[in-house]
Amino acid sequence: MLTKCSNITRGTVFTCLVRFCKNSRCDKSINVTELEKTRFRKKPAGGGRYLNDSKHIYLFNAWDNVDWDDEQEKVAKEKVEQNSQITFSEDHLKSLEDDADKHWDAFYDIHQNRFFKDRHWLFTEFPELAPDNTSAPVRVYPDGENNTTQITEQTKSDTKRFIFEIGCGVGNTIFPILQYSRDPNLFIYGCDFSSKAIDIMQQSELYETSRCNVFVLDATLEKWNVPFEENSIDIIVLIFVLSAIDPAKMTTVINNMYKYLKPGGLVVFRDYGRYDLAQLRFKKGRCISDNFYARGDNTRVYFFTQEEITKLFQDAGFKEEQNLIDRRLQVNRGKMLKMYRVWIQGKYRKPL
Repeated sequence: MLTKCSNITRGTVFTCLVRFCKNSRCDKSINVTELEKTRFRKKPAGGGRYLNDSKHIYLFNAWDNVDWDDEQEKVAKEKVEQNSQITFSEDHLKSLEDDADKHWDAFYDIHQNRFFKDRHWLFTEFPELAPDNTSAPVRVYPDGENNTTQITEQTKSDTKRFIFEIGCGVGNTIFPILQYSRDPNLFIYGCDFSSKAIDIMQQSELYETSRCNVFVLDATLEKWNVPFEENSIDIIVLIFVLSAIDPAKMTTVINNMYKYLKPGGLVVFRDYGRYDLAQLRFKKGRCISDNFYARGDNTRVYFFTQEEITKLFQDAGFKEEQNLIDRRLQVNRGKMLKMYRVWIQGKYRKPL
């Protein structure tokens, strides 16, 4: 079976069909059969495609778990120091906080449901989100042909299960869960700061009131007005949401999550890590405070360290089950660009 590989010369990408790549530009033979298996993958758990030789960087458009050397870390730190030299005035900071919901409403008014992709990869990173554990897509092939991996089916019960997503947006997490899990005992709640996002989601043909309920909520408030009781939620989903909140209010959010989660319940978390490409791209004048920025549309974003996440959750009483850093190298093979992404992923459980 022939496999593809790409070789780079003077900015041009050449593609050859060979089992092993042997040419004057490669010092050793490369068996790309295993890498080819990842070409049409859909975010396998923990990665699976590793760049062991920099000569092969343009073979694919993404590489998993890429190590940073000391020099790269130093350069990233210097960029952050530079873009943090100028911060907003107190009046501007107050406006960013007071009008935060308006900025997100404006964002969704412009982008509707077209900006974020549905997060089908969640089921490989967080299999707990498919409570019936039947099947979920792991690899997606061209022309829409799906290949699913069967997971050992657990004993089902008639017990109701509740998932609550904070910052549900327009349904990019909730709709895939509803699509792949037909468990009649599963019910999903979702909230968002933006009333516009909730309106868009509720108007979708995928929105089923018999299986989900979404509502507007400012999760930074001390007291939540939610349609469920304390100690009632099985799983709370917090995906790229905590970073949009003022760091001074993050503790309030996590304490309330602890309150509404069942004993033994789980929080699944993923968000931006320190020195992510998005942080390094900020220009001077967009910094709010250390590692906290305002984008051009005035929505905000914070970039975490693993230690910060551990402290936030453990101080609230959670037990840490996972805290990993996902360093991804994304490649634009047309423009010969290398882009380093950094995300933090975790699982935190409320003790019994």
